[in-house]
Order: sequence, then C-alpha cells, then structure tokens
Amino acid sequence: MCGIVGIVRGTGGAPLVLDQVRRMAGAMVHRGPDDEGFHREEDVILGMRRLSIIDLSGGHQPISNEDDTLWIVCNGEIYNFRELRSDLQRRGHTFKTGSDVEVVLHLYEEYGDRFLEHIAGMYGIALWDARRKRLMLVRDRFGQKPLYYHIKNGILTFASEVKSILAASTSTPQVSHAALRDYLAVGYAVAPNTMFDGVQKLPPASVLIWERGQWRIERYWQLPDQVITNVSEEEWARRIRDELGRAVKDHMVSDVPLGAFLSGGIDSSAVVALMAEGGGPPVNTYSIGYGGLGAASYYNELSYASLIAKRYRTNHREILVAPEVATLLPRLLWHVEEPISDSAIVTTYLVAELAARSVKVILSGVGGDELFAGYRRYLGDSYTQRYRRLPSWLRKSVVRPLAEALPSGRSSRLLDLARYAKKFVRASELPWFAQYREFIEICERDRLATLLMQPMEGSDGFDRMAAEESAGDPLLRLMRIDAQTQLAEDLLLLTDKVTMATSIECRVPFLDHRLAEMAAQIPASIKMRGGDLKYILKRSLSELLPHDILYRSKRGFGAPMGAWLKTELAPLRRVLLSRKVIERRGSLAWPAVEELMSLHDSAREDFTDLLLVLMNIELWHRIFIDGRDAHDVGGELADLMKAA
Repeated sequence: MCGIVGIVRGTGGAPLVLDQVRRMAGAMVHRGPDDEGFHREEDVILGMRRLSIIDLSGGHQPISNEDDTLWIVCNGEIYNFRELRSDLQRRGHTFKTGSDVEVVLHLYEEYGDRFLEHIAGMYGIALWDARRKRLMLVRDRFGQKPLYYHIKNGILTFASEVKSILAASTSTPQVSHAALRDYLAVGYAVAPNTMFDGVQKLPPASVLIWERGQWRIERYWQLPDQVITNVSEEEWARRIRDELGRAVKDHMVSDVPLGAFLSGGIDSSAVVALMAEGGGPPVNTYSIGYGGLGAASYYNELSYASLIAKRYRTNHREILVAPEVATLLPRLLWHVEEPISDSAIVTTYLVAELAARSVKVILSGVGGDELFAGYRRYLGDSYTQRYRRLPSWLRKSVVRPLAEALPSGRSSRLLDLARYAKKFVRASELPWFAQYREFIEICERDRLATLLMQPMEGSDGFDRMAAEESAGDPLLRLMRIDAQTQLAEDLLLLTDKVTMATSIECRVPFLDHRLAEMAAQIPASIKMRGGDLKYILKRSLSELLPHDILYRSKRGFGAPMGAWLKTELAPLRRVLLSRKVIERRGSLAWPAVEELMSLHDSAREDFTDLLLVLMNIELWHRIFIDGRDAHDVGGELADLMKAA
C-alpha cells in the first residue's frame, strides 16, 4: 500500500517548502489513490499517498504517538500487528487508530532502535523523532518495498519512487555509468546504484539514520549463514508445511477483497491451495497465457493454472496476450524507473491490471525458487564435481567444442536445454563464484568491454555482494547472494512497481522472514536430493498439490520475448537499436551491438535478456533524459508495429 515522501535538513540548511513535498507525493498518486497526508516541522516534512487496506477510515497518515514527539509514514503492511498491538497495550501504550502502522511507533518507544526485530512484514518506513531531530529510513528485510534517497547541500530527500525525487529538483537527470554497467552485465542494478546519477536505493534490510545532518546506513538482518544437519527429512517437510500455511494466513489480513496470481507452477499453486484451505468464499485467481503455436505454446501454462483453479474451485480469470504488448514498455518503464531485462515486467502488469478490476490485494508465489532451490543454476556445483571426473583432454578437446556448436534459445525445451548446457560447459573450469556469475550474467565481461565506449574500473554490484559472502554451505551461499541481488533488484522491484501501477498491493508469503530463516537452514542434500530441484518443498506439498503440478517442467513468468525479437518485434528492435540511435547516445559501440543481434537471430547465442535491456535503456533515455511522455512514446511504437 501507499507511497512515502519527505525531506529533512541538517543544522543551518535551507528552509523546507511544503509545496515541494506535495509535488513529490503527486508524482506517484497511482501508489495511493485513496488519500494523502503531510506533517511539517522546521527541520522535516513527511508526506504520503495511501491505498487503503487496513483500518480504511482511521488509518490516515502521517501518524503520531501520544504526545506528538514521534511521527511516521509507512508504505507496506505489518502482518503481525494485531499480536504486537495486544502486547503493547498490556505494556501501557495507548492507540489512536486501528492501523498496523501505528504499532511501529509504539515499538520504537518500547524497544528503541531494536524495534525492527519484532516486525514481520514488508515496508518502507520514515520515522521522525522530534526530540532527537532524528530520521530513520527503513527498508524491509528482502526489499519488497522500494525506498530511494538523494543527499545534497545538507538536505536529504527520500521517496518510494525516483520520479518523486525528480519532482523535487529542477535539474535534468543524468545517467549513472556504474549502474549502466550493472544493467548490461546482469540485467539489474544492485543497491545503492540506480540509473539516475546521485539517486540511490536503500539496500534491503537496511536503515538510514539521519541525525542533525550526519547520516549512516546500517544493516539490521541477514539470512542465517549455517545449515542444520540433525533434522530429518520428514521433520523438515512438516515444518515447511506448517510455516508456509501460517505465512499465507498472515498475508491474508485485509479489510478489502484479495486474490492470487496463479501461474500453474508449484509456488503460486501452493499459495492458492493454502488460501482455499482456510475456508470462506472462493479465492479469486488470475492467470496469463499466450495465443499461437511455437514459442507461445512453450510458454503457455494456462492448462496447469486451470487444473489448480478447478481443484480448489476458485473464481478464475485468464488473459491471453500477443507480441503487441511490447508497446506497453514505455509506460511500464515510467513506473519501474529502471531498465531491467526481465520480460515479466509485461506479464506481471497485465495480470495485475486484470486483478485490479475485482481486488485490491494480491498474493504471489515469488521467492519460492530462491528459498527452496528452484533454479537449474543451483545444480552447477553438483554437476561440476561429476563433470570434472572426465579427463581434462576430453573436456577441452571434445566436449567444449561440441557445446559451443549447440544452438541456443528459449522457444523450445531442446533449445533451452542446449542454452543451459553451453553455459555449464563454459563455466565448468571456473571457481565457484566465477562459475555462478557465468550462469546468471546476461553479458560476459569480454563482450561487455566491447559494448561500452568508456571502460569501467572496479567491481560491479554483483561482484561486491559475492565477495562479502561467507556461508559454508555452497547452496546457501548462492541463496544469500541471490536474495540481495536478483530477488531484490529484479523480481521484487518489478513486482512492486507494476502492481502499484494498477493501484493494487502484492504480497509474497514465501518471503515471510520466519519461513525464510527456516528454509535457509535446510541442507542442500535435502532441498534438492539427487538433483531434484525443490525436492523437500514438493514433499511437504504432496498432499496439497497434484503430481502433474509438482513434477512438471519449470517455466519462468515471462513472455516468449526471445522468439518475438526475431519475428513480430524485429521492427521494434531495429528502430530502438539502430546504428543512428546507438551512436547518438554515445555510451555503446555499434559494431558490438550489431554483432550480438546477428548471433541472436542465427540462434548461435541467446541474447534475449541483453537485447531487452538495451531496448529498455533506449526507452528509459527517451522518457527520463529526453523528457518525452511515456504514452506518446508508446503510441509511436504502436504505430510502428501496425506499419510493419
């Protein structure tokens, strides 16, 4: 729910202007169409836009404590607020509202800076302590809710979206070249980087403390770094089932209608099944599919979603999409604000738009793959140990050349397997970190060096996170890296931004931190026994979901963009990535761009993600640097598609 904004100054800073914060709030009215509110003091102004979910009539923000010495604005939900409220009332605290947000103020009064240890939820928080002239900005443990900030001339500006920070400035946005490298390398920018020079993201599980002009950032939570080896497989399965059931129940707290995204995969199916298990009216479910044959058929999962919808008798709605949806990209980039490479930006928006017609809260299965080992790349270490048993001469002289000759793509199961095989063989001789980077990067370092006109020194965001990782269990090590990189900066960022674009709130029960802490401590040998990804999760759900759901081939929640870029979307690609456009921007080398398009078209390499991020970077420039209206840019693309 909601979006928060504000400014705070240090000693002797320029006077603060309320109209400036009003403009900031107005820039993201889509995040909170129901209400707005502001609190002003000499050194701080807090503001918010509200989407009413809890305490519809009494939850107006900002909210203060009993003597108005503490003020808060909060974007998100505190799922355990009822238990916390009861405990705080027993301790003598008096509440003005029924809002979950007010609980945070009284937790701070009771526990000081350790109040975050008691909260279960997703949140972006700004808490002002008037006595100490102190502001705390807090982002939730996994980064489900975004929070951006900008510091200049003794003034801190913050907001849930970058466009609000831009609304407070008269300067033209500038490109961050460090972030540009991140997008080209892995498809997203790791906090604190954003594509906007000078605007930073607060990292997940972090708090920025501003006190009389001095500031620092502290991390307040991490996943456990050790596994537990003395718990049986049967006991783990029982614990998972119990904790996931509790998490889903907690995430259903709402005073407005709610539903669930249903892809037909294990994670979303489990969420829907557990929602239905609680009784009550039928669950509202929403799915997306693709018309046509070939790649569209390979990505289409509606039959699996329908299987779950029928089993649990949900109120089910579906939508079919076609390549023309790519004309939505400018509008979606305006909302997401970062040119990420994930085609799920389109699919998530369309299914959210469908859901917004009947509900205001939606539950999603995001996070299940990261917690319970659902990606094929997690098998790399196990397969590498077996592969290296082959003689070195055989690996280098026979297997490597054969792998390099394989075609690569995502339009069929065979091409997809060949793509993974090629990545695996290329990475098989590397140390663990370099090997894992090979699996997740969308542009290898050598190619990146030829793409960028200006060489970049130092480590990128992914390298920084990996360098700090010390967990002993190989799988846990990768999970902890993913939680701070792809999960936070790709999946959760786009999930929040595009659902908020339709004015609905998305919740992710798999990322309940208590469930996540438990999942992190399960050994790899149980999570993916014998190479069976999500083995222990499947076992825990065996009485809840049918075999056809538990053991079918995995698909991502994206569109068949790789095939479309060769066919229906080829005209769009040619316009956005023409030689004239590339050379006018001046950041990329045209010969390198031309080469990767040729390799992709011939299926010698799969550059779906890299091509999409390059197209998104150009669209991002048109909207945020050139200052063009996103709808106008989208209309231009639509005309291009019609003429092709």
